[in-house]
Amino acid sequence: MANVKVKKESTSNGGGMISGIIIVACVFVGWLIWKFVMGAPSNFEGGTVEGRPLNTLGMVYHGGFIVPILLGMLLMVVVFSIERFIVIGKAAGKANLDKFMKSVQGSIKEGNIEAAIAACDKQQGSVANAIKSALIKYQDVKKEGFNSEEASEVIHKEIEEATSLEMPMLEKNMTIISALVSLGTLGGLLGTVSGMIKAFGALASSGTPDQAALANGISEALINTATGITTSIFAIIAYNFFTSKIDDLTYSIDEAGTTIVNTYRRFRGSLKQ
Repeated sequence: MANVKVKKESTSNGGGMISGIIIVACVFVGWLIWKFVMGAPSNFEGGTVEGRPLNTLGMVYHGGFIVPILLGMLLMVVVFSIERFIVIGKAAGKANLDKFMKSVQGSIKEGNIEAAIAACDKQQGSVANAIKSALIKYQDVKKEGFNSEEASEVIHKEIEEATSLEMPMLEKNMTIISALVSLGTLGGLLGTVSGMIKAFGALASSGTPDQAALANGISEALINTATGITTSIFAIIAYNFFTSKIDDLTYSIDEAGTTIVNTYRRFRGSLKQ
């Protein structure tokens, strides 16, 4: 168990470093897109960034310093969502999870534990690994002749331990996606405030207000608001989607554990008759 903990801690530290590198890379790529794609001379009148924007890319470029950060956040949502989709998909196993659960529960209810273990080996993934651990513990308590209540406690403990080892992998980077829900909105708000400061600065200028500066300030505010809200929307959808998937996996493990315990109770009950 100590080796498992050491491996788990090293994996966590390595994963945290990789996540940090991804975050920095996303912000850098966001800056590159803002600087060289949106800031391309062809997007502006006269071929210079000081000219009037000719398209949407040029308008977004004028959104100000917060735009590359918001683009980086949007890229983070996309990258971490893809990563979570792959990992959670592998955690469910090779075959359809519902079919696997029906097959395993059928084998358990029939008392054919070896067939259930074979199905777990074939399925693979976090769910199958946790259920297999419970099935092996079931065989152990069956040999030792525990009563149903003692067996129930032992099997539930085994399931909890197996699940606790698998959950960190499933929930990894979910906090980043969750944080981007708020950070996207706050980043958009910061850009909005920055744009409105410029707009009010144009209104406060002596003499006739600079209409171009006023328009640029309002445009910057609206662009940043739209980009921040878009980032938050995607982050909310991704977070809720993956949370639901993780809950389904956890429920499947708990459901299988309950079936194993009930099967053992019937087994002990048959011996007492």
